Amino acid sequence: MINNDVLRRIRFTFDLNDDKMMAIFKLGGLAASREQISDWLKRDEDPAFQVCKDVEMAVFLNGFIIKNRGAKDDIVPEPEKRLTNNLIFKKMKIALNLKEDDVLAVLAAAGFPISKHELSAFFRSPSHKNYRECKDQLLRNFLKGLQLRKVGVAPSV
Repeated sequence: MINNDVLRRIRFTFDLNDDKMMAIFKLGGLAASREQISDWLKRDEDPAFQVCKDVEMAVFLNGFIIKNRGAKDDIVPEPEKRLTNNLIFKKMKIALNLKEDDVLAVLAAAGFPISKHELSAFFRSPSHKNYRECKDQLLRNFLKGLQLRKVGVAPSV
C-alpha cells in the first residue's frame, strides 16, 4: 500500500489533527512541519502532493507506538529505511496493543476473516519457511476494520 494512503487512514480513524500528527512525528524523531504533513495527506492528483517516503512513515509509526505505549527505556528506535506491508501491519498491531484475537476480530469486522495460522505467518521473520507477504488487500482491510470499530463508518474510496 502507498504510505500516503496508510497515513490518511490512520489520521481519520484516530482523529489526528495537524498538531497531533506533528507531535507523533516528533516522538519518532522527525520534526515534520504542518506543510509537509499537509502535502503527504493531499490526494495524488493535487499538484502539492508529496510522497511519504518509507523512512518518514517508519518514523510516524514508531512515534505512534511511543504515543500509545510509551518509550522503551526512553530510546527512540531507528526508523527502517525500507517498509513493507508486513512491517506496517506489525507496527500498528504493537501500537494498538492488539492480541491475535483482536486482530482477527478487526479483520472480521471488515469482512475479511482469516485463520490464526494465516495471521501468524505475517508476523514471522522473512527467512522463516512459513512467512507470508502481507498484500495490499489485507492491510487495507485491517485499516478498514480499525476504522469501522473506532469510528463506525467504512472508509470512502
